Amino acid sequence: MRITTGKYRNRKLFMPKSIRPTQDKVRKAVFDILGDIEGLSFLELYAGSGAVGFEALSRGARELTMVECNRDSVSAIKKNIALLKAEGCNLYYLEAEKAIKLLAADSKSFDIVFLDPPYRGEMAKKILHTLEGYDILAPNGLIVAQHAKTESLSEPSLKFSLIKEAKYGDTRLSIFRKKE
Repeated sequence: MRITTGKYRNRKLFMPKSIRPTQDKVRKAVFDILGDIEGLSFLELYAGSGAVGFEALSRGARELTMVECNRDSVSAIKKNIALLKAEGCNLYYLEAEKAIKLLAADSKSFDIVFLDPPYRGEMAKKILHTLEGYDILAPNGLIVAQHAKTESLSEPSLKFSLIKEAKYGDTRLSIFRKKE
């Protein structure tokens, strides 16, 4: 797995064996949709290797917070932080729901929240509901949910509006914005 663009371009990342990494074409699509992220704060839930978050840092995000509860993945993320000499990184070794509650208690907010939970048990839907209960999305922030194409996240939400969806193989990206 390599970083595709920016200051870390072509740098290889450590990859734990137990994850389903975000494909290059999906990562490219995420950042094509987001556009310029220079100076924004980025939260990656279910970080895996941190590849999406490191791509965000490479493209100019000012701060990266990663959340992961798998020990092998946390180890890979720590190695990748050291490999890239990445500054502005925060790593939480917690389940996503607990991390969201902790971040809210610390009054943290993020311009972009990216989530890529395992493709089972409607986990993307569950974490979106958790995000609705805790105000960690900045006023003009976006949530990018990567999930199985068979899982629909388009049901009405009290706090978020679905603004875009795209499919890539067995993956669907759903982009949400906070309702005004």
